[in-house]
Amino acid sequence: MNLDEVLHYRRSVRAYDRTKLIDPDRIKHCLELATLAPNSSDMQLWEFYHITQPELLAKVSRACLDQKATSTASQIVVFVVRRDWYRKHARFVLDFERENIRRYSPKERQAKRIKNRELYYGKLMPFVYARFFGILGLFRKLLVNIISIFRPIMLEVSENDMRVTAHKSCALAAQTFMIAMANERYDTCPLEGLDSRRLKRILKLPHGAEINMVIPCGIRDGNKGIWGERCRVPFDEVYRRI
Repeated sequence: MNLDEVLHYRRSVRAYDRTKLIDPDRIKHCLELATLAPNSSDMQLWEFYHITQPELLAKVSRACLDQKATSTASQIVVFVVRRDWYRKHARFVLDFERENIRRYSPKERQAKRIKNRELYYGKLMPFVYARFFGILGLFRKLLVNIISIFRPIMLEVSENDMRVTAHKSCALAAQTFMIAMANERYDTCPLEGLDSRRLKRILKLPHGAEINMVIPCGIRDGNKGIWGERCRVPFDEVYRRI
């Protein structure tokens, strides 16, 4: 299928054919493709839990309110945001960028570019992602609002703003995964209606982890899990050419 066909094929399928199994290795490959999704500052503050064991599937489905999409799914993927990994990932990206610059940048520009990356990932990223009961976020908001008087600057730097940023990046990975699954003619349904506290206990997630969404996977059972035609508001109501 070409991209148009893949996007039209993908639907939120809420019931799956239990007799049709799906290959966990192909799902794993789709998750590998999901890591190619764009993400804020390349921080990649996410992890993916690929659920295949029947007993665990039943527990996850229960935490997802036993919706038909999870109770009939062959496998389930849970997308998790890990803001608590910001220091580790900032160091990882910085080490990668140093080598990247040494390989591909002109020698006369390498020192300056490495210095910029060290400032960005060594200082700025740990500063904007750090949390302390909302206090650090308030300090950052005050600081950037003062700076914005004199020049343009990003204003969304509170602790809640950075939470939104991490969830947006994780959601982009989840969307990329669903498109890759559609290309395999596998079906998915992104879910947010769930008991996140129970699900975190099931997956043994630490306090700093957050559930982004749960995506049950399978093969559609005819049209049973598809609620008619897609509902989309008229394109002219949301499109603005300026």
